[in-house]
Amino acid sequence: MAKFGISFSIYFFLIITWISCEDKSTAEIRTADVIIYGGTSAGVIAAVQVKKSGKSVILISPSTHLGGMTSGGLGFTDTGNKEVIGGLAREFYQRIYQFYDRSENWRWQKKEEYGNKGQGTPAIDGDKRTMWIFEPHAAERVFEDFIKENDIEVIRDEWLDRNKEVEINNGKIISITCLSGMKYQAGMFIDATYEGDLMAAAGIPYHVGREANATYGETWNGIQVGVLHHGHHFKSDISPYWIPGDSTSGVLPRISTDDPGMKGEADHRIQAYCFRMCLSNHPDNRVPFVKPGDYDRSQYELLSRVYASGWDETFQKFDPIPNRKTDTNNHGPFSTDNIGMNYDYPDADYERRREIIAEHESYQKGLMYFLANDTTVPVQIREEINQWGLAKDEFVDTDHWPHQIYVREARRMLGQYTMTEHEILGDRQVPKPVGMGSYTMDSHNAQRYIKPDGFVQNEGDIGVHSPTPYQIDYGALVPKQRTISNLLVPVCLSSSHIAYGSIRMEPVFMILGQSAALAGILALDSDVPVQAVNYEDLRARMLEAGQVLAD
Repeated sequence: MAKFGISFSIYFFLIITWISCEDKSTAEIRTADVIIYGGTSAGVIAAVQVKKSGKSVILISPSTHLGGMTSGGLGFTDTGNKEVIGGLAREFYQRIYQFYDRSENWRWQKKEEYGNKGQGTPAIDGDKRTMWIFEPHAAERVFEDFIKENDIEVIRDEWLDRNKEVEINNGKIISITCLSGMKYQAGMFIDATYEGDLMAAAGIPYHVGREANATYGETWNGIQVGVLHHGHHFKSDISPYWIPGDSTSGVLPRISTDDPGMKGEADHRIQAYCFRMCLSNHPDNRVPFVKPGDYDRSQYELLSRVYASGWDETFQKFDPIPNRKTDTNNHGPFSTDNIGMNYDYPDADYERRREIIAEHESYQKGLMYFLANDTTVPVQIREEINQWGLAKDEFVDTDHWPHQIYVREARRMLGQYTMTEHEILGDRQVPKPVGMGSYTMDSHNAQRYIKPDGFVQNEGDIGVHSPTPYQIDYGALVPKQRTISNLLVPVCLSSSHIAYGSIRMEPVFMILGQSAALAGILALDSDVPVQAVNYEDLRARMLEAGQVLAD
């Protein structure tokens, strides 16, 4: 983010300068039974479970905010079948219910005006005292309450030093070092980041991009040229050239001239990222969309042509959350998803990631200004857009812009068991379930290209429904044998690209974070590698903790 980027650059420079002058023999060392790297929803829930189990834990969070996307704008929860959400994940949504059961938390809207609506995702389940749709600050409050009530030590704004080797002895991580110079030692480690940075630094094999369908015998993996699911594709023939129909006139911005590849083949591309903006249409709680300093109108010329073709679905993913706000998601052929601009993010260093995040922020802020002001946007769209703005009471320390970019996928571990579409679609059962998912295999677009007929199209948007809830295997959370024996990975778990499109939901991450913590504790108690944990013992502990392992 632009403001964050400047402060981070200064911080990064000072830290690097300080580390280069430090006498490494005097570096401070912190210890705990379990070290969790990543302040995501999975990281917080894992930390709570460790503490409830009587072990010491340190939660290291690169962000100053806890909760990742759950508190970062994704308040219109993608749940699937809610009955398979148990344990601390369900408690999170019960606490959200309790938050909104208090009248003082309905500042901009009466509770009865919000009701129990939400495009197939009911907001409030009064019988079970759960609420599935919420404002960002409400989610962050719940996570902070979890931390405070369980007296969990959290180190914020602490970044793994990816240039230093993770200290490993006989296949066990002994310690990790952060940019502050601090070392953290533990008997067990959990990587709860969206990027899988600790996993990668520990030398665990992983994959980035889409596997070929042939790799796991799948249908929906790999390049999907010609497959048009959802509505996020060009429904009309639109020219990608500055002079329509004239390929010599140059290509419009944000369209690739590369060969898109063959259907079913592997490639390096990943799902598009965006920010899930929290918007408000309350006159006293909205910040109007302003023109970014680096605004370039040409970046949105393709959207002008989309509107000229008659497209009119601008507001279909302004999903309502309490207090006259939205969780605003991508919708249509040209929207908040910044297609093709994130390929190097998973393996990029911090500086390059900061640049990618800043470019995404610039693109999306420019998009909103364009929608509100450009005369090629239909007047009725402009009038409605100008009733909205960034919610003034959200993300107050980042100029009301989300503090977390939506990393829909990054690295994925090559673990002991790989989840594929076969498990998601119910064609194959797993031997050691540690939680369940149920959401559609939902992959956003990965590229925007020029078809042989000379028109533009998007590729990679796949939506394939899972017929029933499915189980996630324990082996997907652990490295292969003879690699690292004391690391669990509940977010960048072992999964094919298309299977991850379903697994990557925030409730599932919380579920897997809790199960990973229980497994790590059992491994410590039994003095065995995570790969050798007795599953029946783990199963008993998971069920005791309220996890749902079968529907």
